[in-house]
Amino acid sequence: MIHLTLIAIGLLAGVLSGMFGIGGGLIIVPALLLLVKMEQFSALGTSLAALIPPVGLLGAFEYYRNGHINIKYAAIIAAGLFIGAYFGARITLGMSPEVVRKLYAVFLLCVAARILIWGK
Repeated sequence: MIHLTLIAIGLLAGVLSGMFGIGGGLIIVPALLLLVKMEQFSALGTSLAALIPPVGLLGAFEYYRNGHINIKYAAIIAAGLFIGAYFGARITLGMSPEVVRKLYAVFLLCVAARILIWGK
């Protein structure tokens, strides 16, 4: 079951990354905290490891050195990111820039409300 959750996290982050250029800090970390119940530093390190090639090699190495990366989880999320980003880009390129801008604003408001209302 955890593998399906991780794949879903990766796919969602990939689609939203393809649509809005986001993923790690806004999708993966909160999803690992809320859905997988990881502790904060492990969620941060695992997210960086999933995004490593272009984003966080040195930062992820430091989290890894301190024992805060779940390599297996990061690899599964990365697979979802790879596939999801393609579909997110395909979906978004079929929309007008105005619609994409509004969708992104609504998405950010939903994330902010979630953090304000239900966050610890």
